[in-house]
Amino acid sequence: MQAAPRRRAWIFDLDNTLHDARPHIFPHINRAMTAYLAEHLVLGEEEANALRNSYWRRYGATLVGLIRHHGIDPHHFLRETHNFPGLARLVVGRRELRSTLLRLHGRRIVFSNAPEHYARAILKALGVEDLFDDVFCIERTRFRPKPDVQGFLRLLRAHRLTPSRCIMVEDSLENLRTAKRLRMKTVWVDASSRAPAWVDAHVRHVARIPRLLRLF
Repeated sequence: MQAAPRRRAWIFDLDNTLHDARPHIFPHINRAMTAYLAEHLVLGEEEANALRNSYWRRYGATLVGLIRHHGIDPHHFLRETHNFPGLARLVVGRRELRSTLLRLHGRRIVFSNAPEHYARAILKALGVEDLFDDVFCIERTRFRPKPDVQGFLRLLRAHRLTPSRCIMVEDSLENLRTAKRLRMKTVWVDASSRAPAWVDAHVRHVARIPRLLRLF
């Protein structure tokens, strides 16, 4: 048991990392958030959409701005904006995802700014929910989402993780910057041709991660 904290831990973002949320899921969530802001803050659609984007850029999650500036109930917001029928039909994943994850030895944890009910539904649709030791979502960060360092620290404490033994796999450079400052290894999942200095490895999609094992 004493050696457990020293085990390698693969920490995965969810949206646009383990699956592609851009075609169907993100547009739906964005519309749901805009509608929520319009209804609960009594705004026009254009103004609500602008405020949603503003808070997302400023805080990394629209919800943070709503809590800080409007006193919105975070649980109600997350339930209303991440609950839609036919989710499994909208998930775009890679067929080799399961075999890819099985090749990554050590603990596997999902770390997402999404709510837990949504994250688990996505993982179930991808057929990989059973491969993760934990799904650490925004509720367990006490609504201090990535890239806020406090969310990372809560994850590390919850699992007694040694940062230098963690490999953060993400599509967001800002989130990877925080991970690197904590001395984690970083893998950027993106189609770009160049990566910044705080990225240790760069892949176009998660199925290519096993090729990086020699680096870690």
